[in-house]
Amino acid sequence: MNAGSLRPDRPAPPHDPVELGEPALRAIWSARRRIASYVRETPLEHSPPLSDAAGVPVWLKLESLQATGSFKVRGAASAITQLPSDVRARGVITFSTGNHGLAVASMAHRIGVGATVCVAERTDAAKTEAIRRLGATLVVGGEGQDEAELRCYELARDTGAAVIKPFDDPFVIAGQGTIALEILEQHPQIDTVVVPLSGGGLVGGIALALKLIDPGIRIVGVSMEGGAAMYHSVAAGAPVTVPEAPTLADSLQGGIGRDNRFTFAIVRRYVDDLILVSERAIGDAMALLFAAHRLVAEGAAAVGIAALLEGKIKPGKRDVAVVVSGRNVDPARYLRIVDSRLAHVLDRLSRRP
Repeated sequence: MNAGSLRPDRPAPPHDPVELGEPALRAIWSARRRIASYVRETPLEHSPPLSDAAGVPVWLKLESLQATGSFKVRGAASAITQLPSDVRARGVITFSTGNHGLAVASMAHRIGVGATVCVAERTDAAKTEAIRRLGATLVVGGEGQDEAELRCYELARDTGAAVIKPFDDPFVIAGQGTIALEILEQHPQIDTVVVPLSGGGLVGGIALALKLIDPGIRIVGVSMEGGAAMYHSVAAGAPVTVPEAPTLADSLQGGIGRDNRFTFAIVRRYVDDLILVSERAIGDAMALLFAAHRLVAEGAAAVGIAALLEGKIKPGKRDVAVVVSGRNVDPARYLRIVDSRLAHVLDRLSRRP
């Protein structure tokens, strides 16, 4: 096993792998029907340089091309559209590192309900400005997502607004799982799927869908080296608090909650490997996506590519899909990162066989 990787244990699964109110795979298909008019089916694009690096065909699932700039709109749409009309009328509220808040604000704007988004002070300015432009009330305060979560629940008690959790919610998980259905429809030859890992809603939904369809498909979750709460929680055998640290992959920060009900168990049961990648590799991955594909990706979205560049993923016999999860990054910051790594990446591309 590579340094910085972790193979979760395999506890016996419960009768229903996640309490969705119906069998899990049926719940993901139900979410797909509910959200169809709010999300796009994103392309699966072949990547020649990553294929050369991995030794097998590599495909990029471009969730960064969603209208909100990230995959999060799937989970937000799934959770909000199942709310009864009287609950929606009281508004919705959430806490977020940015992308989920933007997705909730966008969905609330589209269906005409009020929204409040609680974020930490270090949240990327590009995301907070986009949330404000959609008309949501933005509440800023605290050093990290845990403080934003506390404020969210305080306000929910005062206002009666419905809390739309960023990951540990069955409807959010089901919404993110719709990505897996698209991947298999677009390219059935995939046998390894690489997914950014934070609270586990994205990798959990994808893993749940794919493992219930074909247990032989390998799922790899990738986080940055500093502040990877799910990675350290799985290693500890229970949810733990991990201090946040400065990182290019800021969207992957935040705890998983000590009372985590769903995603921790799903990741332990259905994700085959958890991998950590360096900041340098994340920067290289962002630059490669720009140089080779003309794609803007935030650091959190590029961690799967970083894992391939660092040689930390051993592909199977067939194709690999890597989820590129979002593009919502401050432009000035993005340009600094890419400029600092572009020459190195271009040199690497020029030496491709």
